[in-house]
Amino acid sequence: MQLTDNFTLSEFTKSQTAMRLNIDNTPTENDIRFMILLSMSVLEPVRKNFNTPFSLNSGFRCQQLNKAIGSSSTSQHTKGQAADIEVPGVSNYDLAVWIAKYLMFDQIILEHYKVGYPHSGWVHVSLKQHGNRQEVLTFNNGRYLTGLMK
Repeated sequence: MQLTDNFTLSEFTKSQTAMRLNIDNTPTENDIRFMILLSMSVLEPVRKNFNTPFSLNSGFRCQQLNKAIGSSSTSQHTKGQAADIEVPGVSNYDLAVWIAKYLMFDQIILEHYKVGYPHSGWVHVSLKQHGNRQEVLTFNNGRYLTGLMK
């Protein structure tokens, strides 16, 4: 199923862990609506701005899969509201800064980024239908810090 011009449902639900553990990672119709919103409002503008195709590192996760990888039970990935991304040739720090500056989002987390290694880590970005917090965080060494820390 094509969600937008450049993103598919199979990209959002693909998981090596789910395949290995035989977990059915099928989203609900409501989850799919959020994936479409995230794709249209964040992922497509990122692709257009950087003019580079990219794939999701992680998209939708059913509760069973989310638990299997040790993620928070309140993760927005379980609602189709979040994706972890990297864009080839673009520093993850620069990607996070661009999204924060130009797009509507609920949360951006620059995860496991190491200064001097521009392609280390990844960018977690989420979007809700209403009440977006525009929260920008960095996650490193098991801690969340407010803002994008280099």
